[in-house]
Amino acid sequence: MGRHATQSRRGAALVVAACLLASGARAEEASAACTATLSGRRVTVRPEARAFISPELDRLVRLGLAGKLEVELTLWRRRAFWFDAHVDSARLTQVLAFTSAGYLLDGRELPGGVATLELERMAWTLEARPEADEHFVIQVEVRLQVVTAASLGRMARWLTQSEPASSGTPVLGSLLRSVAEDLARKASARCDVKRQP
Repeated sequence: MGRHATQSRRGAALVVAACLLASGARAEEASAACTATLSGRRVTVRPEARAFISPELDRLVRLGLAGKLEVELTLWRRRAFWFDAHVDSARLTQVLAFTSAGYLLDGRELPGGVATLELERMAWTLEARPEADEHFVIQVEVRLQVVTAASLGRMARWLTQSEPASSGTPVLGSLLRSVAEDLARKASARCDVKRQP
């Protein structure tokens, strides 16, 4: 009788995970954008994330889970007839949360909602003033994850009331990673650096 109950609870955990996976599949496509300027030796970029909060992620964040927003910015110098040259990179992590006041991004209120997230601005100072014919481009990679495979594993163990070792089956672990990946949104974009007069 005990073995059947454990299998039933494990089956319930798999059904919950599969439902989470299926519900996120119909979400609007996430996208990223940026605007960048060059003034003297200083390059400034303002990245944005659009449509990153699907209905399922919105529900999870409103229930109290925090979203981890990872932003990777790369500055490239364009080279004609050759690969672009890497100049510098930066990685930022911001936290998206929901309170009674509404959505917060790193503690800053988002009065316009979460349709377009204005991310933290980044600036680089070049070693030398660029020549008039030099051009730069910014690569932006944005990833939002609300639920991790580890937190889903803890939920599955709680649902099945099993020991940590017994919920580490390859099938369950693979399913949990798939669900966590589905509850993550990512997008990338490139933008040319415009010179200020």
